[in-house]
Amino acid sequence: MSRTPFNVEVLTPEGLVFRDEVEMISTRTTTGSIGIYAHHQPLLGQLVPTELRVYRSESEIVRYAQGEGYIQIGPQGNVLLLVEEAEEPGSLSAATLREKVATAERELAAAEEGSEAARIAAADKLRYETFLGIAAA
Repeated sequence: MSRTPFNVEVLTPEGLVFRDEVEMISTRTTTGSIGIYAHHQPLLGQLVPTELRVYRSESEIVRYAQGEGYIQIGPQGNVLLLVEEAEEPGSLSAATLREKVATAERELAAAEEGSEAARIAAADKLRYETFLGIAAA
């Protein structure tokens, strides 16, 4: 079944990762998973690490390991994702990610409870564990 296409952009601090017309996107916000089709209501949401799926069609899906960030759906239905990271699953190294998880765990254990260092280490641990799951899939 063909769906109405809409414009999507995925940006990281390094620049543009994806820009195209798509039929749907699937991601996760702080309140849960969300699927977006054309004509979605305007929205501003906070994104959490997950697998971002961009559906060019039912049979062509572009996948990314998505870091923290924000999603904006404008009044005309254009979607903008501003994320810290967006990596293609094939570019992820499970060994490197396991090392990063271990480092984040050590930093979390060493940080004072409730400190900014503890918050950053916990966020890093969650992101790297999520990316490791995506790399293994």
